[in-house]
Amino acid sequence: MGAGGGEVAKSKEKSGGGGGGAERTSLDGVRDKNVMQLKKLNTALFPVRYNDKYYQDAIASKDFSKLAYYSDICVGAIACRLEKKEGGGAVRVYIMTLGVLAPYRGLGIGTKLLNHVFDLSAKQNISEIYLHVQTNNDDAIAFYKKFGFEITQTIHNYYMNITPPGCYVLTKFIGQAATKK
Repeated sequence: MGAGGGEVAKSKEKSGGGGGGAERTSLDGVRDKNVMQLKKLNTALFPVRYNDKYYQDAIASKDFSKLAYYSDICVGAIACRLEKKEGGGAVRVYIMTLGVLAPYRGLGIGTKLLNHVFDLSAKQNISEIYLHVQTNNDDAIAFYKKFGFEITQTIHNYYMNITPPGCYVLTKFIGQAATKK
């Protein structure tokens, strides 16, 4: 799992968004032709560098990874990986990263990206979404909890080159699995 996975870059995003940001926001899939946009965003947003496998996984996830454009400017992204669960054929979604550039936070863009993954998961009968968040990223933890994610695990020394090195695994169960926690 990529370091920094699932992190919201110290987000202060408000639910519902003010200023009509969501209406001026469009989403586009991550493809070979625009993957450099994701690389540039990640460099600006996260304290870690991602390897080629991260970008291959983002492209391979098809509609689960999206770039967000605000008035035609690329300002955010969600990058996911689809994984088979242990001991069965069920698929779950791993949110590798979710981030919005600081000047565009609070406009509902991160919410739109996350809701897109929820909707797609529901349509494909995927019942579990999870991610990693650095233990000191209180804004990200609060953001995800607002959407029904729960801390399900703590991993010490998950991150190699950032402090603190610990992370939380946050998980959201959708549909039938929500009653099977």
